[in-house]
Amino acid sequence: MDKSFEVIIVGGSYAGLSAALALGRSMRKVLVIDAGHPCNAPTPHSHNFLTQDGARPAEISEVAQSQVEQYETVQFYNDFAIEGTKTTGGYSIQTKDGSTFTTKKLIFATGLKDIMPEIDGFAACWGKSVIHCPYCHGYEVRHKKTGILANGEKAHHYATLISNWTKDLTIFTNGPSTLTEDQTKQITNHQIPIIQTPVKRIGHAEGQVQNILLNDDREYILEAIYSGPDFVQQSNIPEQLGCEINEQGLLHVDGFQMTNVPGVYACGDNSTMRSVALAVASGTKAGVVANKELIEEVF
Repeated sequence: MDKSFEVIIVGGSYAGLSAALALGRSMRKVLVIDAGHPCNAPTPHSHNFLTQDGARPAEISEVAQSQVEQYETVQFYNDFAIEGTKTTGGYSIQTKDGSTFTTKKLIFATGLKDIMPEIDGFAACWGKSVIHCPYCHGYEVRHKKTGILANGEKAHHYATLISNWTKDLTIFTNGPSTLTEDQTKQITNHQIPIIQTPVKRIGHAEGQVQNILLNDDREYILEAIYSGPDFVQQSNIPEQLGCEINEQGLLHVDGFQMTNVPGVYACGDNSTMRSVALAVASGTKAGVVANKELIEEVF
């Protein structure tokens, strides 16, 4: 297998495949490094993406990869990228199996890693009925008994947003509330209860929420829960190379998906709001801009 490329894309889900498609159609020599562990793997259906609404995430990726594979200048390598280094002509990427590849440009489409809270049942329901985004999943649980497992500003944000999909809402702060007095007043004025007792367990049947049990053994019947767990970057290579992380924990990019490090781009969940459609769009943009830079360097 070749070891030298014009562009290496780390991450082969929606954003990475979209960047690869743009570059393959630009006749660029591209390597996509991916280990096949997308962060949306638990999610049974993807929504809010035209032509693919309701499709399984894996199905979308399979079709996308089969289309990208038709471009002969694009190659795939199944492994984890574990280290990145600046070189005279660009960058090198080392994979878990010890292979090293060099490139002029780097695109990170590496996504995020969610940190599950230590609540029994949370991880089993994550992406199925414990959800983070109403635009992705809200229509399917509209008008249902819904909990918000969050505190402070995040709880307030969810309360105002989710009330558009259901009025049957209860906030569980999982401990003393950190909502401000004004936020608390606004929420209670909309008849949304705020429960501060710590959560013991989320009851479920094969990932479908049935109830939430508190430490004082009170039980609330629910059909869905919104929650936004903490996360970290799936890959630490961008930081190794000096890429800036913003206050939200995302890779900082400009309007062209460029990081602060020359020749390094980021697209998808690692640098923008989680959305299949936005991942595809940002991947296309990263691929187009990387190709433009390669042209300008020789013309």
